[in-house]
Amino acid sequence: MEKEIKAFQIDLGDNVATALAGIKAGQEAGLTGDRGEESIKAAADIPAGHKIALKDIGAGGHIVKYGVVIGRATADIPKGSWVHLHVMQSIYDERSSHLDVRTGAPKDTKYE
Repeated sequence: MEKEIKAFQIDLGDNVATALAGIKAGQEAGLTGDRGEESIKAAADIPAGHKIALKDIGAGGHIVKYGVVIGRATADIPKGSWVHLHVMQSIYDERSSHLDVRTGAPKDTKYE
């Protein structure tokens, strides 16, 4: 049985894919794009538009998307896990450590 396409791997060298729709923990999500595998099993809920780990990424390891390093893991990230600000830091935006891990809203800016 073919898996429903739920995530997009942009480049064969990527270790993350982007969820095209929400993926529930335990769900087998079909992959499209320049992919190395047919599918990935989600270890956690992955919100639409967010990244899912295609392989284990150790703390300090590179997050690769578009075939380039976009960030660094701040904790071990098991295959199938949600890859977001709670486990990674962008190498392009040093402010990413000041953003709310769920909403992405800045925590270091005061709005009055």
